[in-house]
Amino acid sequence: MKKLLSCAAAAVALSGLAAVPAHAARDYVWAAGSSTVFPFATRTAENFAKKTGKKAPKVESLGTGGGIKLFCGGLGEGFPDIANASRPMKKAEFDACAAKGVKDIIAIKIGFDGIVVATDKDGADYNFKTEHLYLGLAKQVLKGGQFVANPYNSWDDVGAGLPGNRIQVYGPPPTSGTRDAFVELAIEAGARKFPTADAIRSDNEKKFKQLVDPLRNDGWVDAGENDNAIVGTLTKTPGSLGVFGWSYLEENMDKIKGATINGVKPSAQTIADGSYPLSRSLFIYVKKANIGVTPGLEDFLKEFTSDAATGRGGYLQGRGLIPLPPGQHQAQKDAVAKKASMPRPAA
Repeated sequence: MKKLLSCAAAAVALSGLAAVPAHAARDYVWAAGSSTVFPFATRTAENFAKKTGKKAPKVESLGTGGGIKLFCGGLGEGFPDIANASRPMKKAEFDACAAKGVKDIIAIKIGFDGIVVATDKDGADYNFKTEHLYLGLAKQVLKGGQFVANPYNSWDDVGAGLPGNRIQVYGPPPTSGTRDAFVELAIEAGARKFPTADAIRSDNEKKFKQLVDPLRNDGWVDAGENDNAIVGTLTKTPGSLGVFGWSYLEENMDKIKGATINGVKPSAQTIADGSYPLSRSLFIYVKKANIGVTPGLEDFLKEFTSDAATGRGGYLQGRGLIPLPPGQHQAQKDAVAKKASMPRPAA
């Protein structure tokens, strides 16, 4: 009888343990995703730890797509609390989250960034139009009204007045939000300058993307999620170009310089006012269910949206983040306070 009672007690104890949320065992915040958001999240994590005395959040640079995929993998300590993103979450990603039980997501815009096309400071100056970037970097391009395998080898083949350097561009891999945004803002925008491609897009956007979006294998080099490594490559490879976020250009202006796009040079002002063509918004996505479960998560979100961090003159502006206008910034603070869940994206 005693043995039976002992077994029953053990079963009750085990069932009680199983009822405790798995991620309650993790005593720190975990954020993963965009390499562009990475330095901002890392700095915020450091300040959060200093102010609160709590463990610094773990921040990983996996690319936007990789971070959202891991974030959407489920609830529990094996999945991040936060996905860092350099583009909006897609409808398919939102649905993948919901399928794994991640159904209430708080979307927070932290600021703006620009994607730059940069080269060594002592190299030639580039004055690109978006159609030059499409013709130089797409796997297939329009020539004589037909889509053909990219025939161009040097930039002066693409556009008169461009340097005669070989087309060699180091940039982020397919998992990166920077890559996604660059394809949309530069490659697709450039292709739409051609009536044939624009007509295809109006009729069948999926077909347009299939024809336009893939980047060439012989001029574009996937250089991983470490944008600092791309900066280093530019200084060692004369004539090459790199694609990455504005903050990396701002931090390394003693070594590299940015190209002009459609007559506009990248700067904090041109990115904030949208006149620079390759401007974008940056986000963090948060599991509402983890607030109150992961220690420090809500306080970390408050730090990330504080005036001291993402406000005008905040410490993240010093790292290259372009702050939101005051009204938009206040709206993000309100979103954290209200814990409002985002709607399903339209696309």
